[in-house]
Order: sequence, then C-alpha cells, then structure tokens
Amino acid sequence: MPSPIVVIDSGLGGLTVVKALRTVLPHEDIVYFGDTARLPYGSKTAATVISFVQQIVSYLRPLNPKHVVIACNTATALALPAIRAAFADLSITGVIEPGAKAAILAAGAKHTPTIGILATEATVRSKAYERAIHRRRHHALLVLQPAPLLVTIIEEGRATSDPLVKLALQQYLRGLVRHRIEVLVLGCTHYPVYKDLIQKMVGRAVTVIDSAQQCAEDVARQLRAGGLIENHPPHDQSATQGSFRCYVTDDPTRFRLLAPRFLGVTIDEPLWVAPDELYENNASMTSVPLSIPA
Repeated sequence: MPSPIVVIDSGLGGLTVVKALRTVLPHEDIVYFGDTARLPYGSKTAATVISFVQQIVSYLRPLNPKHVVIACNTATALALPAIRAAFADLSITGVIEPGAKAAILAAGAKHTPTIGILATEATVRSKAYERAIHRRRHHALLVLQPAPLLVTIIEEGRATSDPLVKLALQQYLRGLVRHRIEVLVLGCTHYPVYKDLIQKMVGRAVTVIDSAQQCAEDVARQLRAGGLIENHPPHDQSATQGSFRCYVTDDPTRFRLLAPRFLGVTIDEPLWVAPDELYENNASMTSVPLSIPA
C-alpha cells in the first residue's frame, strides 16, 4: 500500500484540511485521526497536548506516512517542536506558518497592517501566530481574540442559523471589528465551517484567511518538491481518488454522521481506538523531553 498522508486533529475540525487536501492532491491516500475523547485541546496545557499528539503519531507510525499534518492550531502551537524532535525521521508540518504567510500576503504593501487572529485560548496564549507573523512583518498590528466556546459549539453540529452560533460569533468578533482589522485569520481548523457567516459579520473589506486551505496548499508544495506526489496524466480516466480512512477515540457513529458537514461527502464508520490503547502503545517509546513554548 502507498504511504499515506496522515492528518491529526482533536476532533472533526481537521476534516477541513482533508477536504482541501483531496482537492489539491486528489490521488493521495489520507489517514485521519480525530482525538474525539479528549477534545477540546484549546483549554489544555502544553504538556498534555504534546503527550496526546505523541501518542497518536506513535500509533500511526507503522503506516509509514509520507507526511504528517498536525491539523490543529492548538496542537501546532504547543506541540510541533516536541513532535518533530520525537519523530525526526518523519516529515511533519502544522497549520500556523501557512496561515501566517497567507495573512501577510493578504495585508499587501501597507506599512502597518492590522491583522486579527480568532483562535482557541491555548493558541492565543502560545503567541505562535505573533511570532510567525512578526518574523515576516515586524510592524504588523495584531489583535488576538480567544474563542473558547466555538470548538464545542461546532462539534455539537450547530448550524449557522442557530441563535447560539450567531450570539457567540457576535461576542468574539465585536472587538476585532472595532479595531478595524484588514485581515482575519481563522486560527482553528474548526472555524471554516462558519467562514461565510464570519465573513458577513466582519464585512467584505476584511480578507478572511482559512488556515485549513493554506495548510493543504503548503503540504502539496512540500510533497511536490520532494517528488512524493502520486501523479497521473491530466486526462487519465482510470485514475482514482485516493483512499480515505478515519480513526477516532470516541463515538465513531456520531463522527460519521457529522463528518459530511466538514468534508462535503459521506464517510465509512471510523475505527475506534481507545485512549488507553494509545497510552500503552506509546509507553514503549523512549521518552523525549517536552519542548514547551514559553
């Protein structure tokens, strides 16, 4: 079996990355792991998130992935350096750098652009977006807004017509609009589910950056550069869509029912992996010192 792209998230949100990957890399096999028993990651400590992600990568390592995507802004912010150190032989990327790069491009040539970041509490605390953006544009003015309720609301399957969704978004976006942001980064892969409503609320003058799409395009660039793409002639009628498999740590039936909202297509029932199995599988690994962001 060809080596797959592995995509990891705390729940359903990373499926927005899978959707984008299946568009830009249609012939690649993709394996998705949603840690649904232990979400949300956004309210947890760096040490806890690093431990969770390390367990998942260790569990999926026998699949010989050609690339691992940490499709969660919180996990990228808190765990990416430690996970790269623990699995130095694997190609591993996250979602923050591509999102930051896209925000700077969207800001254009203005000397001091105002960029908003809507993210989980842990991502905001990590200052990962601040570091990533200021490396590229020293004088950018950043307005960071934690949105602690959004992941839970989205995982509940609430539609944009739900009054609770509108109320929460109004609360979180009010300050960003007041600061007259020019660019808004959706700093969580769950948030693109509400992108159209968010765009309407902040106004068309604001460029809304979907970190999931930017992440997928970044993965495609890296795999092409490494000659790791499953290529087919443009008009090859025999070419098939790459396979897609899911693993979850809780309630696979619910995951299957909600997945089409993020992915756009129905999926087979995911394989259930108990968190205890992840822990036991990872226990045999040599311990790696945790690299916890300041």
